Amino acid sequence: MNTDFVEMNVLFDFYGSLLTGKQMDIFKMYYMDDYSLGEISQELNISRQGVYDSLKRAESVLKYYEEKLGLVKKYNSSIAKINNIKRIIDDAKINISDKSALRVLDEIQKELDEIEL
Repeated sequence: MNTDFVEMNVLFDFYGSLLTGKQMDIFKMYYMDDYSLGEISQELNISRQGVYDSLKRAESVLKYYEEKLGLVKKYNSSIAKINNIKRIIDDAKINISDKSALRVLDEIQKELDEIEL
């Protein structure tokens, strides 16, 4: 899958509600419903160039918000840190024979599994 396509959809998940209604509709039609620019143009009764401009503006807005707020970067960093902690716990469990310590590690791992990001 195209990296730009995935990146745009992730940015939309975080910041899509900040787009105008028209930008949101065009973005969804193009990226989620797999419409061509021409099909969107016909559906919304605007020029193909108008669709293209709105789509590019929406993409710019999404990138701008990520540049300023960095929520996607923070989210990805949090996921990586949680996965690293889980790996450390798994490694520690191999070397620990104390049952109470293993229970504590299991509880920590359970809490990490329940984190909703």
